[in-house]
Amino acid sequence: MKIYHNPRCTKSRQTLQLIRDAGVEPEIVEYLNDPLTAKELDGLLKQLGIEPQQLMRRGEAVYKELKLGKKVLTRAQAIKVMVENPKLIERPIVVKGKKAILGRPPENVNELL
Repeated sequence: MKIYHNPRCTKSRQTLQLIRDAGVEPEIVEYLNDPLTAKELDGLLKQLGIEPQQLMRRGEAVYKELKLGKKVLTRAQAIKVMVENPKLIERPIVVKGKKAILGRPPENVNELL
């Protein structure tokens, strides 16, 4: 199991704790310190079954600064923006095998445990 984690995020910390409480020690990827490549992010999006803009954090200042809510981006453009601005990526993302879930709410992780 792997978690794309931001230790400053309450939901991310809660999701990690749920995983650990289940007796699993996941691989932790702090994606703000170890940014995803476009290929990695594309793969995660496919595992999640969502489009890139569905994974964007609309409340982030950079989302507003780049006026992303008013733009129609191609898949590649949206992925590029998130790779360049990893704060835009909603978190946490938990992966087990070929399945991924978004830990919002943290209890979503139970379907992978």
